[in-house]
Amino acid sequence: MPIRKVLVVDDSKTELMYLTDLLQKKGMQVRTAENGDEALRRLAEDKPDLILMDVVMPGQNGFQLTRTITRDPLYADVPIIMCTSKNQETDRVWGMRQGARGYITKPVDPAELQAKIDALN
Repeated sequence: MPIRKVLVVDDSKTELMYLTDLLQKKGMQVRTAENGDEALRRLAEDKPDLILMDVVMPGQNGFQLTRTITRDPLYADVPIIMCTSKNQETDRVWGMRQGARGYITKPVDPAELQAKIDALN
């Protein structure tokens, strides 16, 4: 299934703008959320084909939010790629254990992100 709708979850407005611009240039529709609560609301309003998830956010962090989403039968089929500044191998392993299907460290390399997205199709 081609990925057309993406939800980007990040507390940084700069990062949201960067990723939104990148994805829109690839012809994708992008919605954004700046925290876990907002992300869950966006999810309920319009189920995306992919979620790009930051880890370090106020309130629920990206690991917790990924676990919540991937364990919900309504959204378990939505792939999540972590996009984070946390670059330790233990962070990557933990993110994948929470249900993430990919893990990219910031600054996000557009080619790497596209490769991760393509791998989901």
